[in-house]
Amino acid sequence: MITLRQLRYLSALARHGHFGRAAEACSVTQPALSMQIRDLERTLGVAVVERRPGDVMLTDVGREIARRAEDVLTASRDLVDFARHRSGPLTGRLTLGVIPSLAPYLLPRILPLLQSRFPELQLELRETQTRQLIEDIKSGALDAAMLALPVAEPDIDTIALFEDLFLLAVPASDPRKETARVAAADIDQSRLILLEDGHCLRDQALAFCATATRVRSGAGTVFGASSLNTVMQMVAGGYGVTLIPQIAADVERRDARVKFLRLENPQPGRSIGLVFRRTSPRKADFAALGEVVKESVEETRAPDAQRETVRR
Repeated sequence: MITLRQLRYLSALARHGHFGRAAEACSVTQPALSMQIRDLERTLGVAVVERRPGDVMLTDVGREIARRAEDVLTASRDLVDFARHRSGPLTGRLTLGVIPSLAPYLLPRILPLLQSRFPELQLELRETQTRQLIEDIKSGALDAAMLALPVAEPDIDTIALFEDLFLLAVPASDPRKETARVAAADIDQSRLILLEDGHCLRDQALAFCATATRVRSGAGTVFGASSLNTVMQMVAGGYGVTLIPQIAADVERRDARVKFLRLENPQPGRSIGLVFRRTSPRKADFAALGEVVKESVEETRAPDAQRETVRR
C-alpha cells in the first residue's frame, strides 16, 4: 500500500534532486528516506529514480508519479484543514507568505489586530519573492500569500485587498516642491535605483518608466539593491531616485533626508491581493484575514488623505 510518507519523500526528492538534501528537508536520515523510496518502487512495480554516484534523477515515470503525488499531498492537507478549522475563522496554524516590498510595512499594522481578535491563530510567516510564493502555495507549503496582482495561475484564487500607488522618492535637496506632479518622461533613469532582478516591484517600476516619450541621456543605468530599505538609504544619501509604493512611503517618510513626489495622472501603482489554492477549504479564514488587512490600511491612510486635502 502506498503511504503519504512515501509520497512526501518522493516529492522532496523531486524538489532537491539529492537523497541527502531531501532527507534533511524531511527531517529523517538518508537511509530511511532511501528505504521508503525503494518500498514505493516495489509497490508500484516501476523504477521512479535513477541512482547515480552523488546524484539522483527521476525517471520519466517517476516525474509523472511525483507530479500526481503533489496533488494527493495537497488534497490530504486540505482535508486536515477542513477538519481542524470548523470551530471558527482564523484558528490553529496558518502559513502566510509576503513579498519583501510589502512585509516590513504591512505586517506591523496587521499583526497586533490579528493577535487581539484571533488569539487562537498560530501564524507562521515567510518573506520571499512572488515566484517562490506561488510555487509554495501550489505545493501546499503555504496556505496563502500577500503579493501584487494579477496572478496568471488557473489553480489560484485571489481576494483584492487595496491599491498601492507609486511615489517618486528623491533626496530632500531636490528643488521640486512636494506638491509637484512628475511625469514618467521627467524621471532621470540614469539615476534610478531599484530592487534587484526577481522582485516584481522592479518590473512594475521599469514598465512605468518605459511609457516615457523621451528619456534623458544616460538612461538604462539602473542599479539594483536587495531590499527597499537599502534603496531608500541610497536615495537619502543623494545617490539617485526611486519609485516607492505608498505603503512603504508611509514609513520611510520619517527620514528627513528624503521627500516624496506624486506622479501625474493616471498615477501608476500596484494592486495588492491575497492569493491561495482554489481547492483550499479555508476560504472563510482568508476572507477574515483580508478584512483585517483592508481595515488596517484604511485606518492608516485616513490621516494622509486629510492632510492631502488641506494642502490642496
